[in-house]
Parts: sequence; C-alpha cells; structure tokens
Amino acid sequence: MTAKLTHVIGFDDAPFGHAHRGDVAVVGIVYANHRPEGVLLTKVRRDGANATAKLARAVLGSRHCPHLRLIMLQGIALAGFNVVDINELFARTKLPVLVVSRVKPDPQSVRRALLSRIRGGKRKWRLVERAGASDPVAGLWVQRAGISADAA
Repeated sequence: MTAKLTHVIGFDDAPFGHAHRGDVAVVGIVYANHRPEGVLLTKVRRDGANATAKLARAVLGSRHCPHLRLIMLQGIALAGFNVVDINELFARTKLPVLVVSRVKPDPQSVRRALLSRIRGGKRKWRLVERAGASDPVAGLWVQRAGISADAA
C-alpha cells in the first residue's frame, strides 16, 4: 500500500461465548495518521441480519463521518454469521469498504456452514458471493466495495 491511509475506521466484534445468543458488541476505531482519534460502539445480533444497517448508522451518526475516507472490516461477518453487505454499506455511507483477512478465506466452508446451520443462510451466502472473491494485496486478502484493486 503506497498511499497514506488517513481517517479510516476499522470495525471488529467483541469476543462472545459459543452458547451466547442475542447482541454482540462491535467496536469501531477511527484512525488519523496512525493515531486513534475516536471510538464507535454498536451491537449486532449473533448470526443475525442487522450488521450492515448498524454499521452504517454508527458511521453516519458519528462526529467523525465528515472526515472518514475508508471503512475496514476484519472479515465479512460479525458476531458469528451476521454478514455485512459491503456494497450496501458503501451505498449508504459513500465510503469505500475493505474486508481484510490475514489468511485466504475458504468460501466453500463458509457456504456449507451458512446453508446447513444458519437461519437465512441462502440470503447471507448471496451477500458473500456479491462481495466478490478475495484478492491478495500486500500480504493480506481483501474484498472491496467502492475502491479499485489498485487503490486497495
């Protein structure tokens, strides 16, 4: 990545137990020039369908929103299999979205899990497919919406 990243928010979910049902905390850290500038908190339903709306609401309702340039996610799902529609998140916020993973995702394992165990799995799998394949970028794997492969 050659361009300087500034005014970025990165989201990830908090740990939760295997038997946990209900809402899971999601934390967003706003960075400017490698320095934390703010923290956003929201909650999403474990294996639910509200992650996209909750992230968009958190970003758009933040005092940091006018300065943000990019949304980053560590994985396309939060709180188990609450899949983020990265294209919809981009459409709502007008901010590019990068899904970042240190290891190459295994989409067929995700598909099997979604279709066999998760309520609404077919719809969630379509969101994963719509996000596109993960591309190798600077030693990471990324999916993207609203940003070119070169810019990622």
